[in-house]
Amino acid sequence: MKLVAAIVLLFASAIAHGEKPNVIVILTDDQGWGDLSFSGNENLSTPNIDSLATDGAFFNRFYVSPVCSPTRAEFLTGRYHQRSGVYSTSAGGERMNLDEVTIADSFKAAGYKTAAFGKWHNGMQYPYHPNGRGFDEFYGFCSGHWGNYFSPMLEHNGEIVTGEGFVVDDFTNKAMDFITENKDEPFFVYLPYNTPHSPMQVPDQHWERFEDKELTSRHREAEKEDELHLRCALAMCENIDWNVGRLLGRLDELGIAENTIVIYFCDNGPNGFRWNGGMKGKKGSTDEGGVRSPLLIRWPAGIESATEIETLGAAIDLLPTLTDLAGIDHVGNKPLDGVSLVSVLTGKREGSSEVIRERMIFSGWKDRFSVRTMRWRLSHDMKLFDMGSDPGQHTDVAQDNGDVYNGLKSKVLAWKEMMTAELGEDTRPFVIAHPGHAFTQLPARDATPYGNVLRSNKFPNDSYFSNWTSTNDKIVWTAEVAEPGKFQVELFYTCDRTNIGSTLELSFKGKSMSGKIKKGTSTELLGADDDRSPRVESYTQEWQRMTLGEMELEKGLGELVLRASDIPGDEVMNFRLLLLKRL
Repeated sequence: MKLVAAIVLLFASAIAHGEKPNVIVILTDDQGWGDLSFSGNENLSTPNIDSLATDGAFFNRFYVSPVCSPTRAEFLTGRYHQRSGVYSTSAGGERMNLDEVTIADSFKAAGYKTAAFGKWHNGMQYPYHPNGRGFDEFYGFCSGHWGNYFSPMLEHNGEIVTGEGFVVDDFTNKAMDFITENKDEPFFVYLPYNTPHSPMQVPDQHWERFEDKELTSRHREAEKEDELHLRCALAMCENIDWNVGRLLGRLDELGIAENTIVIYFCDNGPNGFRWNGGMKGKKGSTDEGGVRSPLLIRWPAGIESATEIETLGAAIDLLPTLTDLAGIDHVGNKPLDGVSLVSVLTGKREGSSEVIRERMIFSGWKDRFSVRTMRWRLSHDMKLFDMGSDPGQHTDVAQDNGDVYNGLKSKVLAWKEMMTAELGEDTRPFVIAHPGHAFTQLPARDATPYGNVLRSNKFPNDSYFSNWTSTNDKIVWTAEVAEPGKFQVELFYTCDRTNIGSTLELSFKGKSMSGKIKKGTSTELLGADDDRSPRVESYTQEWQRMTLGEMELEKGLGELVLRASDIPGDEVMNFRLLLLKRL
């Protein structure tokens, strides 16, 4: 009782002073629950991340989606990702419906300065773009994964720029600059790091610690571990920790750490077989190991240090929890699936924590669905596990617990049916030329190739097109022009010097423009030299930027078509991106 009373006094004091707390949300990509020394992994050391728990609160049972974009959507909306139209991780299926209201919308409406730095993965073209979802500032990339982590092509509020050094270091630098500039007014910073997602690249200073290190914490099926991938993932996690330490140090330097809420969690289970506390499943799985994430939250002005929380929490809870902690209203009018966790964080409200203890948290991806309660998990293959006595999901106890099994089966099947109906059929075109944004990116990822044109990799996110050898070949975007106007068209490409001179034609709804490729470039594949472990994604190139010309676009739905009317060489070019700028 004394602890609860002390927490209540801390929270009441913070709110009573009338100072809105700053908020920083750190979300990592493909880092599992076990990829922290705080979780018990002896292979690595993450003291800065761990300190968030010792200086604040941590949830022992916190759940996210099995893969990237769904978790991001659930955090941003407080709703299961199916409700917002997210069903894929690329090619438009990662976009949240435009009638969804995000956590950034709410903080912005409350007077906060809002910014995101890193991997967005919930839509590229405005108004799906971060700048259209409540963020004043965005620096990073909108795609699902990136092909190069060292000074790559990135964007700043829609404009294409070149990154500065290793991406996670760069994102942290930009976040610290934003925080410094806005230290005297409340800010909401979303920092979605893109590691340890592949390709497995990390600076030498972190890799060298793991290149020959003896590893003692092993996966329950150690024979499935990929040694190089594992070592680089651990090195990437220590790089993240180093950056978290720099960020926390900046808050101390600015004197704003006391009233800044810092949250840390991951988007899914680990992207490989490595130590994860003996849990079953990894990224992509709806078993415990695929959806359990650490959740660490520090707020010195409002949360008692070393607060351990046993009740269930989920990514859908972060929107109602953070708006509640900040004392602001969520501006959306759709019902939330998440609940505020303030009662278990602070003991502020009597009774509501009991409701949280009795809740069910559902997980779903593609055709796999499961449900978790405080004691039980019903898996996608309809097996029942007592998670208290069997956290590794080794023994199906459905036959001995028929009532529990039947009850959970009924619930998960009803939830699956509802979520499937929520998704429906995706008929959303790619919105271009929206008046709310000066720039529109049209990457190879979102286009359909015809004829001989080939995609560089089956994973489209950071892919490009090659083998463009015929005037019958074309690249097509199903697009909707939001507002007519004149646009400058820029092309990002590579072209062997022996193939320069092709004439390109871009057309939409009967209007067209043309331009010629006049400059040759290197078509060398980039990335392998920096990879610590062989990749599965596309390699990248040193993309050349050129102005193709100007074009009038008519409002409405149609096909934006890029073709070559003249090909003097063996092929046209390797195509990466079109950038439209409203004039």
